Amino acid sequence: MTTKDVWGLYAEDIRRFILSKVKNPVVTEDILQETFMKVHTKLHTLKDEDKLKSWLFSIARYTVLDYFRENKKEFPVDDLEIESEPEPSEHSEQDCLRGIIKSLPKKYRDPLFLSDIKGLKQQEVANQLHLSLPTVKSQIQRARKQIAQGFMDCCGFKMNEEGHLVGEIQDKADCKVCH
Repeated sequence: MTTKDVWGLYAEDIRRFILSKVKNPVVTEDILQETFMKVHTKLHTLKDEDKLKSWLFSIARYTVLDYFRENKKEFPVDDLEIESEPEPSEHSEQDCLRGIIKSLPKKYRDPLFLSDIKGLKQQEVANQLHLSLPTVKSQIQRARKQIAQGFMDCCGFKMNEEGHLVGEIQDKADCKVCH
């Protein structure tokens, strides 16, 4: 598949997604172009074409976040939209992760979102949330542990000897968090 093919299939969906985040048609076009430049240079690294759409939305999401960071614009935590694309018909790790993150207490969810999803440095997170750096570090670590525990509780994942989660996603009806 070529960049032109990808553009033809998904450019409008990506444009709508970006516009929903930045609310400015001119900026949307710039971010769309930047997104597809990244797609063009990295398309050869995509191993599974079934994951193309998720991959594209991830690139667009990070490009939007880069725009907010570069322009020193705050991305309101209250506008956290974990679901950024139409829900796929198959049950995936993203479904479980979305449910687990939504179930986190706000004091853990906000620092985790700003750090791990938005990509802010932990000191920037502390400044934005008016908390001390040690508090933010602690809350992010606790949030990560709760996410790992959520996968173990929801989907029966296990922790291997290296400390990595291993397992298979269950059918959505069998999940305890995201069904």
